[in-house]
Amino acid sequence: MKLSRLFLTMGVCLLGLFSVQAQSSELKIGYTNVNYILSQLPETKQIESELKTHEEQLGAQLQSKMKEFEDKYKAFSDLAQQGNVDPVILNDKQTELQSLQSSIQKFQQEAEQSLQVKQQELLKPAYDKIQSNIDAVAKENGYTHIFATDTQGAPILLYAQEQDDISDLVLAKLGISTE
Repeated sequence: MKLSRLFLTMGVCLLGLFSVQAQSSELKIGYTNVNYILSQLPETKQIESELKTHEEQLGAQLQSKMKEFEDKYKAFSDLAQQGNVDPVILNDKQTELQSLQSSIQKFQQEAEQSLQVKQQELLKPAYDKIQSNIDAVAKENGYTHIFATDTQGAPILLYAQEQDDISDLVLAKLGISTE
């Protein structure tokens, strides 16, 4: 009996302690749209331009490889229509075309990866800059938590009051006017 009273008393004390702690550390939550902030940064145009240039370079290389394939395929077709060509030569040309086609497919995959890596490389400094300013705005305004509304797929935040959106505060901290 005494033991159960002791546990009950300890439980009440702990509840009181948690209640006091919850009241002393007020929760303030804000949210932001990182993509919106990114779109407002002056360096975003430069990033987009560099990505487009890289993509165009890769596209030009791909077009060159495809043109080579088309030319060799036409030459192979013309040779095959002659009818009096040694089958060993035709087989060799066909193998060369298959190899070239595989090379083109491999290049396309590598080009996509290269473009993704380049995009991440170019965007990292901008995202780091945004994050450091989100941290500063949160500390200056007493926010305990900041959520992103623009994550891939569904937003992390399902409801928020408009006055808790700190995107414009972060842009102001970055020295960017939205008006």
